[in-house]
Amino acid sequence: MERELALEFVRITEAAAIAAARWMGRGDKEAADQAAVDAMRALFDTVDIRGTVVIGEGEMDEAPMLYIGEQVGTGRGPEVDVAVDPLEGTNLVAKGLPNAIAVLAVAPRGCLLHAPDIYMDKIAVGPAAAGQVDLDAPVAENLKAVARALGKRVEDVTVIILDRPRHADIIRQVREAGARIRLISDGDVSAAIATALPDTGIDLMLGIGGAPEGVLAAAALRCLGGELQGRLHPTDDAERERAEAMVGDVRRKLMLDDLVCGDDVMFAATGITAGDMLRGVRFTGDGAYTHSLVMRARTGTVRFIEALHRLERKPYFGRESTR
Repeated sequence: MERELALEFVRITEAAAIAAARWMGRGDKEAADQAAVDAMRALFDTVDIRGTVVIGEGEMDEAPMLYIGEQVGTGRGPEVDVAVDPLEGTNLVAKGLPNAIAVLAVAPRGCLLHAPDIYMDKIAVGPAAAGQVDLDAPVAENLKAVARALGKRVEDVTVIILDRPRHADIIRQVREAGARIRLISDGDVSAAIATALPDTGIDLMLGIGGAPEGVLAAAALRCLGGELQGRLHPTDDAERERAEAMVGDVRRKLMLDDLVCGDDVMFAATGITAGDMLRGVRFTGDGAYTHSLVMRARTGTVRFIEALHRLERKPYFGRESTR
């Protein structure tokens, strides 16, 4: 893929972020998500790729846009797989909480795992600890390995975990080992990325989240030199059968190369609500500021982009305000 496409992908996540941000704190996560989907899908039509959605909003009969298998782009340019989450953190936007993002990853055809929309058990670390952890190792051993890699004491290692009842045992083990924990309500793509960025204070991510989010996070960590390992975690026979049809043996530990292969991978994200990694959308009288990052695995370059968008003024409650 040409490096010029990187800015085009940022334009897509910017549009989705701005659309979703108008719903911040309004308590309607479905409307926020739909706004992001509509904006992202429209911008894809302007980008010179022959893209196939492999991680999206669901199957064709479940999602009218950005469904799995949908063709996106102008039909010119490279053939690519596309993974999208127009709004990662629908609850975060609905409640006005931090760390909601619009995100996408793009790689050559066949390079992104076609993950089913089920759970995945994950472990993620940044570049310094890549190759030092194992999804199947005890929590305490992984904490010691990360501490050694970072030159820290275990007591100074910070683990980020989704605050869910299913993680009670992991949380107990981390606390018994003496490490610090940051519990989050949603958003494990940004949580995984945080392990690989400086100044976030996050060293390790553990726990069960969405499999599609695992592929998106793996694409980002491929660009950053970090590592993500995962294993699909079906909750019933129907999920198991579907997962086996898509990826084979669900008991297999998925390494980074299984999730995202090759170095010709691009990742872009734009903040919707303010967070540790990205600032949120800030509206002005006639526009909006956005804060994004775009990464390319081939070069390892991480660019942070702040943009001011001039937006069309819309009538206030159906007419221009006279105040």
